[in-house]
Amino acid sequence: MTSPYRLLFDKGFVNLDAEKAHHLGFAGIRAAAPALRGISRALPSRAGVRVMGLDFPGVLGLAAGFDKNAVGIDALGALGFGSVEIGTVTGEPQPGNPKPRLLRLPHDRAVVNRMGFNNDGAEAVARRLARRAAGGRPGGPVLGINIGKTKVVPEDAAIADYEKSTGLLASYADYLVVNVSSPNTPGLRDLQAVAKLEPLLLAVRRRADEVTDTRVPLLVKIAPDLSDADVLEVAALATAIGLDGIVATNTTIDRSGLTSSAAEIEQAGAGGLSGEPLRKRSLEVLRLLRGAVGDDLTLIGVGGIAGIEDALERLNAGADLLQAYTAFIYEGPLWPRRMNTAIAKEQRR
Repeated sequence: MTSPYRLLFDKGFVNLDAEKAHHLGFAGIRAAAPALRGISRALPSRAGVRVMGLDFPGVLGLAAGFDKNAVGIDALGALGFGSVEIGTVTGEPQPGNPKPRLLRLPHDRAVVNRMGFNNDGAEAVARRLARRAAGGRPGGPVLGINIGKTKVVPEDAAIADYEKSTGLLASYADYLVVNVSSPNTPGLRDLQAVAKLEPLLLAVRRRADEVTDTRVPLLVKIAPDLSDADVLEVAALATAIGLDGIVATNTTIDRSGLTSSAAEIEQAGAGGLSGEPLRKRSLEVLRLLRGAVGDDLTLIGVGGIAGIEDALERLNAGADLLQAYTAFIYEGPLWPRRMNTAIAKEQRR
């Protein structure tokens, strides 16, 4: 039986520009926030997990990219996400790439985005998070903050750019993620090379420790398009420098194996592909990482997780936590709570 949301999506949202549909849907979630929080408090919570010294209300969280500017953290948490990772936030505000820059491939349950880290910048996001902290949000989702490089900042100034964001945002984060894996900022993925990644991660770690009283867990988000050898190099680096974890994986530039027509793929254009086509490689990367790091690091599995079978497969492969984005778009607002409830039920068996 087709859900009311799927009917709405297939008959309505799918005909809207994807970015406009995102803004409309997100506005509706924020408008419903008071009612959502009331419902959330009334529901029993049996899906919690403790990871990195943090208590997550549920294993499944929302990946970065949905709430770029920290405008709907608690409303999204009230939908049932155990964590919300905001961003990617850059040191300076930027408009992102020209539109259209967010497109769907419905036959593949996928999304192509070339947003280009459009966000209000670290200073504006920090002010927003300060207001949230002052208001107090007990029982909300675990807050991850994902930081990236400002597009106009040259590579030789990238570390300072990440340090700026870290200094402004780390004190509000339950955990921090360094994003060096988006395909939509020129040169960003070059920072995944270990020789460039190590000084960057060490600088962010130092800056985070300078501005916080308690240690904030630090993770790095990597691309699925890395070779196996490069994945293992990142794993070795993360272990050597005492990183807390790795988010695996970001979107892919690969277009192989899609069922959408050539015309649809061409129309969608360049950018990062997310959703079902990412599932296989993201799972492979996760298994590689777990085999390399043992139990020492937290691994967050993301990419192509749409159903309970996907979630359990990722957890059995070594993920401590899960994230999703594209399935939330296709499955609707009831999906995160349904997923976290189902995961908890399976884990109790």
